[in-house]
Amino acid sequence: MATKKIIAVIGATGAQGGGLVRAILNDKEETFHVRAITRNKNSDKAKMLARQGADVVEADVADKESLVRAFEGAYGAFCVTFFWDHFSVEKEMASARNMADAAKEAGIQHLIWSTLEDTRNWVSLDDGRMPTLQGKYKVPHFDGKGESDQYFVESGVPCTLLLTSFFWENFIYFGSGPQEGPDGTLALTFPLGDAKLPGIASGDIGKCALGIYKAGKAYQGEKVGISGEHLGGHEMAETFTRVLGRQVNYNAVTPEVYRGFDFPGADDLGNMFQFKAEFENVFRAARDPEFARKLNPELLNFRRWLELHKEQIPLGHS
Repeated sequence: MATKKIIAVIGATGAQGGGLVRAILNDKEETFHVRAITRNKNSDKAKMLARQGADVVEADVADKESLVRAFEGAYGAFCVTFFWDHFSVEKEMASARNMADAAKEAGIQHLIWSTLEDTRNWVSLDDGRMPTLQGKYKVPHFDGKGESDQYFVESGVPCTLLLTSFFWENFIYFGSGPQEGPDGTLALTFPLGDAKLPGIASGDIGKCALGIYKAGKAYQGEKVGISGEHLGGHEMAETFTRVLGRQVNYNAVTPEVYRGFDFPGADDLGNMFQFKAEFENVFRAARDPEFARKLNPELLNFRRWLELHKEQIPLGHS
């Protein structure tokens, strides 16, 4: 029997990387073997992956040589960065460069880079419709990824640039879910107006990535985008109402109000949602649910995802 090709997965205990690890481990076709890369192979999550059949290796995206060792002998690599760990675009871009250089040195034959748009291609720094952040970005956690695309393209490693969407898990872990107001009513709060938001289950990102690897060279040298469904705020609130059995309203605030909320990164996210609303056609056109379903026939829509996770949704107080 032929030896299975290895896919080395950065962030194997995180949302996107973890989704790909599970997709490979659960793949009935058993096309690939997974090498789970993590900063700490003794963590509970890493030990769980090892028990499930993954090879777990340690590497740090800040240390290129550790990445070269982790990539050696692998056919493919899945690369992702962790902006919300440190809020530093410079650190994120340095990590991206390390991954691209390490992939080249290790001879990776197909790399997937999880990326987003560089919003400055649409909103210049002197455009006053939204504030400039950290001196030279409009949406820092987007712009650094988008600018880093060049590292992967210029490395010469065959790569697919994968545009992701809003994780529905943000309703569980990131404080984006329905909040209870002083009168006891629940509301989703976004500065989206009537725009529709492409969203996806993070696990489906991994399944779509597996579909890209299975397609061989079909998407190498391409930028592709995925989502599970495009929904407006009212539609998401209505789905919450039906699945949770409690009335959930949509609170469409302005980007200015959202940027003023008291949590880390509110200004970044306020700009992000404003970008998604004002450039809705561009943003949505890049993320086709039908393309995602072609890669991953098990793709969830929002209602099905919420039915599976409704017990995990924290109903907080605003």
